[in-house]
Amino acid sequence: MKTLAKIDTLKIDEVQLHFLEHLRGERRLAENTVQSYQRDLSAFIDFLGKHLGHEIRLGDLRHISITDFRSYMAHRRQGQNGISASSLARNLSTIRVFFRYIERRWDLKNDAVSLIRGPRPAKRLPKPISATASKELLIHTATSDHRPWIAARDTAVLTLLYGAGLRISEALSLTGQHAHISDTLVIKGKGGKTRLVPVLPVIQTAITDYVRLCPFPMAKDTSLFRGVRGGPLRPEMIQAKTRQLRCALGLPETTTPHALRHSFATHLLAGGGDLRTIQELLGHASLSSTQVYTDVDTAGLIKTHRAAHPRA
Repeated sequence: MKTLAKIDTLKIDEVQLHFLEHLRGERRLAENTVQSYQRDLSAFIDFLGKHLGHEIRLGDLRHISITDFRSYMAHRRQGQNGISASSLARNLSTIRVFFRYIERRWDLKNDAVSLIRGPRPAKRLPKPISATASKELLIHTATSDHRPWIAARDTAVLTLLYGAGLRISEALSLTGQHAHISDTLVIKGKGGKTRLVPVLPVIQTAITDYVRLCPFPMAKDTSLFRGVRGGPLRPEMIQAKTRQLRCALGLPETTTPHALRHSFATHLLAGGGDLRTIQELLGHASLSSTQVYTDVDTAGLIKTHRAAHPRA
């Protein structure tokens, strides 16, 4: 058993090696993940050496103050090579994991580490595609496969995402009982929350065309949308079709099946839709989840203004 004095004088390089082996051995993390931890930790240790003006030993970590941590965060964010808020948040997570490890292994505790608060990451806005691009995508889906029933199937699924705002998992959860679809759907979404979704005539037509062409029988308890061998259609197939069409049509990389759901909400809002109603249609538990679309709409208005206004 090492004495406290010997523990405190352990070189930080040795401590770091023990930590990385812990990640590989006990936690069984992938090598790429371990290397990411190593880069983050090395950046912190290099800063401490320069900040404190001497070679860092394990005992020094006991006395790192909240001011030292804040100096490190400022150092990582400043200048042309400053890292993003999300990268700094990941870096701080590595530091917390490291300090928990040395507390468990060597009973060395630092109270300040629990007080560090990273920058709040910038809010990531949904990335809808334009109404024109959405329409173009659906039109070309209808002729995207030499097997008419496959093209009709993919058209029906994507039309549900854009025309009804469904998640892809919700669209693929429909069963044979929806083969003769009415003008409303009861959808069971995240957390078992159910909602009533209006079904546009264009959606009804797309599903009717698919059912008519589908070579497999439509039992009420089987999946409505089928793969080529008759089993349930997998999300990856719709994602692959969207990627194929995106490349063929020159649409942005943000054109994904889920982007059609974002487009549904954004285009409804731009057309004067009520935020509460859109919340219900999307199945969001709280209004705050839906309010991000007001930011998207505002961002679009500003972009249009700057592009079109003669004094912009």
